[in-house]
Amino acid sequence: MNLTAEPQGFSIRGATILRGAYRIFFVIAALAISFVALTLLHARFYQEAALKTLGHQIAVETQQSMSRPGTVAKEGDVLGRIEIPRLGISVAILEGATSRTLLLGVGHIEGTALPGESGNSAIAGHRDTYFRSLRNIRPTDEIQIQTASGLSRYEVDSLQIVDPNNIGVLAPSAGTAITLVTCYPFRFIGAAPERFVVHAHKM
Repeated sequence: MNLTAEPQGFSIRGATILRGAYRIFFVIAALAISFVALTLLHARFYQEAALKTLGHQIAVETQQSMSRPGTVAKEGDVLGRIEIPRLGISVAILEGATSRTLLLGVGHIEGTALPGESGNSAIAGHRDTYFRSLRNIRPTDEIQIQTASGLSRYEVDSLQIVDPNNIGVLAPSAGTAITLVTCYPFRFIGAAPERFVVHAHKM
């Protein structure tokens, strides 16, 4: 009788521990899902606010517009909006490329030309959010950049996969161009080892 009682006791204790572990796992999973949902909701509201800000900039045409030459943009300032009609991409362009900024939109890389201006304007975005559809982009696709100073249209020239340390893709250009940068491969889990780069010239 004693030989069968001990395994039953262990079995009961094991089941209790297992139930407790399941409860803990459920709570952790619920918290993680809630955090992601709140982050996405915040980004959505921020995009709506950014669109209104850009609309106000266009309407009033002030000298303090962040997309005008000679002005100094601060991290997170709204510079404009990028749209790629064929891919359904439409997202606010913010100044800077910090992790926080790229959660809220795509970011203008400091040191490159401002969107819509002469030179090479570089814009970064996450491959799993706003630039997810870039995996389907093709040469000759149209890219539109709307700023307070007007609408600029670009045509995709080429696509590249480069090392993260290759800053040559951000080099200035003689004409008006844009360079889009995101992590690669698109379906890679964790910190992606390469960068996917899209080059386009003004039409």
